[in-house]
Amino acid sequence: MTKKEYGILSLPVIVAALGYFVDIYDLLLFTIVKKTSVLGVGATAETILADSTKIINWQMTGLLLGGIFWGILADKKGRLSVLFGSIILYSIANFTTGFVATVNEYAWCRFVAGLGLAGELGAGITLVSELLSKEKRGIGTSMVAGIGLSGAVAAYFTFKLTNHDWRLCYKIGGVLGIMLLMLRISVAESGMFKQVKDSNVIRGNFFMLFNTKARFKKYLLAILIGLPTWYVVGILVNQSDKFAEKLYGSKLIDSGKSIMFAYAAIAIGDMLVGLVSQWFKSRKKALLLYYCICIICLFLFYSPLNNSDTSMYTICALLGFSTGFWAIFITMGAEHFGTNLRGTAATTIPNMVRGALPLINMLFLDVFQKTYHISLINSGIITGIVVMTITLIAFYFTEETYSKDLDYIEM
Repeated sequence: MTKKEYGILSLPVIVAALGYFVDIYDLLLFTIVKKTSVLGVGATAETILADSTKIINWQMTGLLLGGIFWGILADKKGRLSVLFGSIILYSIANFTTGFVATVNEYAWCRFVAGLGLAGELGAGITLVSELLSKEKRGIGTSMVAGIGLSGAVAAYFTFKLTNHDWRLCYKIGGVLGIMLLMLRISVAESGMFKQVKDSNVIRGNFFMLFNTKARFKKYLLAILIGLPTWYVVGILVNQSDKFAEKLYGSKLIDSGKSIMFAYAAIAIGDMLVGLVSQWFKSRKKALLLYYCICIICLFLFYSPLNNSDTSMYTICALLGFSTGFWAIFITMGAEHFGTNLRGTAATTIPNMVRGALPLINMLFLDVFQKTYHISLINSGIITGIVVMTITLIAFYFTEETYSKDLDYIEM
């Protein structure tokens, strides 16, 4: 079947979107059930911040390492093999999380789940990018991300409907993953990959991303332009209850609800960003627009206007929308590289960004607050300035990839 026979509502797009839906459900579930679950495995009010940070750092480290493994496999064995293998691993890990009894067991299960979750999005985006025409792939990948990101909303309401039974929520996530495997069976492999597989071209060599200055530069920049997403979600939204207490004295903010509002808005932003990119006929212009909205929302978050629970939830939603460029950011990562390295790049790039969260957490918590005794608010502001400065510099040097022909290989 030729690429032109696939549309933005074709089976590969739908299956990739549903796969990412389950991925995000499982990935964000911890942030939603954080307080209840961490206290449920032995943490105390005094240790919950450190214990929850440890667990999410282990999860993100798993994503970082898993991204490399699955990325290489995507180019060596195929996009579909990654989609099958990763979902089996994270489904088992998530179901097992429902039985943990200590913080260390919790952290280990989230590490293994992270290893599995790392393969889903990059392989899905790569497959969709290669199956759709260059005129449609931006919209197609936006649909994948937009529909998929609503998994966080589903996770929040699952937690509420199960009467805050966090163990059951994890088990449901595991079952959803296994059910998804049924749909995967009927999806075809990328024709571009099949052609490269039949040749003698080197595929999935992770070190090829670093063996030329030009390729390493593209790879590094592709990672850095995505940093604001996890600064916003991992620091501001995830710790919105702590920020609310310091900003205006409220102890009623539910960080899980903040996550839900933020991801509902991220899903909208991601579905729109493909259309914005299409209208501008530029990935970079669409990305710059979202950066500008993000900066405005950051000012709102730390301003005196953020003075009630309603304003906090509203601003978290606005921040979420402003970081709804995940689809375009990963699509650009896929478009930067040839077919024999595309799976490796597209799978590792988003997981490198996710894996940067422990470093951002270290800057925010360990360096500024513990070492230099800077307040929570000022630490958040300084961390945000550092992240956005790095991102904007990387954006300036990033190449435009709109309408780029993807049928080529890296030598």
